[in-house]
Amino acid sequence: MSGFNPLSTAGLKRLETERQREKALNLTRRFSDERQALMSILKKSPTIKAMQEWMGEEEISSFTKKKFVVKKPVKEHHDPHPAKPAPGFMDRLLGRSAKIEQDYQDRCAMVDADNAEAERRYDASIAEWEAQWSKHEADQAKTEKAEAARIEDANQKIRDIKKAWQDGDAETVVQYVAAIMRMSDHPPPLAPRVELQYDKTAKLLLIDYWLPLPSDMPTTKTVRYNATSGEFSTTQISQTDAKALYDNMCYQACLRTIRDTFRGDKPKNIDTIVFNGNVTAVNAATGKKSTETIMSILVGRDAIAGIDFKNVDPKACFKSLKGVSASSLSGLAAVVPVIKFNKTDKRFIKAEEVELVEDGSVNLAAMGWEEFEHLVRQVFEREFASRGGEVKITQSSADGGVDAIAFDPDPITGGKIVIQAKRYTRPVGVSAVRDLYGTAQSEGASKGILVTTADFGPDAYKFVQGKPITLLNGGHLLHLLEKHGMRARIDIAQARRELGLSSKISGRAQG
Repeated sequence: MSGFNPLSTAGLKRLETERQREKALNLTRRFSDERQALMSILKKSPTIKAMQEWMGEEEISSFTKKKFVVKKPVKEHHDPHPAKPAPGFMDRLLGRSAKIEQDYQDRCAMVDADNAEAERRYDASIAEWEAQWSKHEADQAKTEKAEAARIEDANQKIRDIKKAWQDGDAETVVQYVAAIMRMSDHPPPLAPRVELQYDKTAKLLLIDYWLPLPSDMPTTKTVRYNATSGEFSTTQISQTDAKALYDNMCYQACLRTIRDTFRGDKPKNIDTIVFNGNVTAVNAATGKKSTETIMSILVGRDAIAGIDFKNVDPKACFKSLKGVSASSLSGLAAVVPVIKFNKTDKRFIKAEEVELVEDGSVNLAAMGWEEFEHLVRQVFEREFASRGGEVKITQSSADGGVDAIAFDPDPITGGKIVIQAKRYTRPVGVSAVRDLYGTAQSEGASKGILVTTADFGPDAYKFVQGKPITLLNGGHLLHLLEKHGMRARIDIAQARRELGLSSKISGRAQG
């Protein structure tokens, strides 16, 4: 009787078929699990303790002093004096007694000298050991002091944030809500991007929340493998079930965001939350991407106090709280937001159009700094226009602040973007980049862009690694201008001559 041979052609084909069918089964289970996770969003939440310690816990010093491993020198054994010889009869008879005594004294002197040398070596080794020990103790004390200072500095920052949170500082309240968003376990395709605005006087928080599209949902019901064709085939859940899945997910995401934000708000800085659920999709009428609000709700803290969110029907709960939406969210029908996200800023000024001559002869490095800032705004406005974004220029200031602010509605890469323009004739140092990073954080921006006619120093490039900061040098700027039908050039040496700059560059003349 012949058995199954896994190494035969038929055996290998059978093993491959089993492997592919197992893969298809695992995919079916994965899609099912993803749908189940989306149906259970309200059943999960960060702990109250985690939400109330969102700024981090204070660190306790755990410094352990390193042992001094150098052994202490041991005193060498001292040799004793030799036994004193007694002169014999013949020694005395022949007069050798004095010689014997002298030899004895010489041997004793040699022993004393050897012992003295051993004592000197011991004293020297002890002095060296004590110096090493003192250095070790001083190094350990210095390290312990530095570690204590680091911990105190980190803890003080936490205490400062905690106090600002308790005092209702607007920026800190926004940081709190962003932290709660990060803590929440959002199953795919939920990867919320939000814009937040807080009115301290009204204790009102406005959340603009970008939702995924119906096409992003895990609607695959089964995955099967056909051994004959070697291909996978899929079946989908019904359109009715797909619409219900999308609607349910949106309502749950909205309610959970509101619930978690209120639950963790220990200082009660927030009395009212406005949630606008937005989507960015291609408009069927225009063929262009646009952002629309498909659900909007204004709800007070007291209104949700008695709700058991784990057992509610999400849509019924949303409607009972006077939420506004179409009968089905999956149709992406726009509604009027209860309150719109305020993009007005008293710093914004009227934009001016900059005309560049067609032959590209304008030297950007010699352009007036105000004109240069308007040009940067202009080219970025064209860059963001295809996505429905907008760019506003701010009033000129000498504090290195924001030169322009872009609002990009793209749900993945967009958000509020701060832009600074530096018409420099020397490389931009790391301090300017560090200032932009701080400005982006204080503005609550998702990204910062620094544009210059020159280049950036190596420290600047090193600083931005892993940070949401983009550096655009003169070459990048010329390429961006050309992309949008604008030509110019950058001649640093000529600009320095025209601007009358010496080897030292001062103040505003650089940027």
